[in-house]
Amino acid sequence: MKLYDGGRAPNPRRVRVFLAEKGISVPTELVDIGTLQQRTPEFTKINPMQRLPVLELDDGTRIAESIAICRYFEAWQPEPPLFGQGAVEIARIEMWNRQIELDLLAAIAAAFRHLHPAMKAIEDPQVPAWGEANKPRVLKMLTFLDGELSGRPFIAGDTFSVADISAMIALDFMKWAKLRVPEDLSHVRRWYAEVAARPSASA
Repeated sequence: MKLYDGGRAPNPRRVRVFLAEKGISVPTELVDIGTLQQRTPEFTKINPMQRLPVLELDDGTRIAESIAICRYFEAWQPEPPLFGQGAVEIARIEMWNRQIELDLLAAIAAAFRHLHPAMKAIEDPQVPAWGEANKPRVLKMLTFLDGELSGRPFIAGDTFSVADISAMIALDFMKWAKLRVPEDLSHVRRWYAEVAARPSASA
């Protein structure tokens, strides 16, 4: 088994944090996104979509996409359960993880990819207007989350889950996009301080 990793990029880091929460160690091979190593013919054979991370199993099976990889490890080692237990909790965590991906992480990524000069080689063409258009979407979702977190400790309920991992990664990614959490969103700030203090956050 081997994990093709992408360093500090958000999706590879999601998998590393997930594995750290599970206490699972996997051999890794770093793919340098900064030098576009993911676009080389060699890596394209591993993942034709030229994205990271990718998990390669001992039988040669390759699993791409961060949440798909996390689901593999959840089934492989169910404890602690990060995708929930029981129909309702599993559905709530899935719902919140998707909302974080679609309404927060994707908006932050768009702002970063279309506005940061270092991304010009990767995001071709850059559309600065699209990057700017996503900034209000980030604030809207954070404001919504602040209201939700006023009544519970974690994104999807009373227990830490993969939705918290996705949201923590999203907030860390905001720094790259030159965005910040407003001071008045106290519940988001309280939640972030708690999850960022977990040992897994340094993965």
